[in-house]
Amino acid sequence: MKYEDKKMIGVVGGMGPYAGLDLLQKIFDETDAKTDQEHIPVSMLSIPHTIADRTEFLIGESTENPAIAISKVIHKLYAQGATVIGMPCNTAHADSIFDEILNHIPTDIFFVHMIQEVVRHIKNQYSSIQNVGILATTGTMKAKVYYDELIENKLNPVTVSQDEQHTIVEPAIYDKGFGIKAYSNPVSPEARGKLETAVKSLVTEGAEAVILGCTEIPLALPESNYNGIPLIDSTAILARALILNSNPDSLKK
Repeated sequence: MKYEDKKMIGVVGGMGPYAGLDLLQKIFDETDAKTDQEHIPVSMLSIPHTIADRTEFLIGESTENPAIAISKVIHKLYAQGATVIGMPCNTAHADSIFDEILNHIPTDIFFVHMIQEVVRHIKNQYSSIQNVGILATTGTMKAKVYYDELIENKLNPVTVSQDEQHTIVEPAIYDKGFGIKAYSNPVSPEARGKLETAVKSLVTEGAEAVILGCTEIPLALPESNYNGIPLIDSTAILARALILNSNPDSLKK
């Protein structure tokens, strides 16, 4: 296929910066290409200082909707030729952010909805599974980003307790002393250990698969499963969906 026939993928980076890099690598990994020229054109823009924290907005600690800054990034990507857009931030898919982004971007952009893609993947690849664990930021949990999508698809969400969310999951992501946002490469042993503890808790509560529903979490838990329980990498699923909507023939089988 000619270069001109391939739709450019645009990646909204910076949420967090290493999550954007992780998505880029997974796009390359999931592309069936034997030469430079067979790869899909991709543009990523990472200007994190302009995008307010998504969780702070969703829990009411900030009145600044990150959607406005995100839509400005998308406009820049669009100006470079990107028409298939992906956003490696689960929290930013909360309706109050995602819908506002849609209100501010060109209508001919195809904006891949990561949460819908993840749940569709579970339904297609793990049809016997009913109980699905969710590991995510407090903002994602409060906005019920995955919870509602799972319910709508007749799946049972399994979540950690509020105490575990506050003392285990959030510090693993946000703590400035050891969290993934502070230490992304390599991820600190303490952050990984806390997330493993959270996975164990979800499995104990009956989870048959666990969604890694924050794009920082796959950086800490790159394994495909935990003691046979599938770990659903939301970033990897987004990568495949972006390729599929850019050039289906380029997707690895």
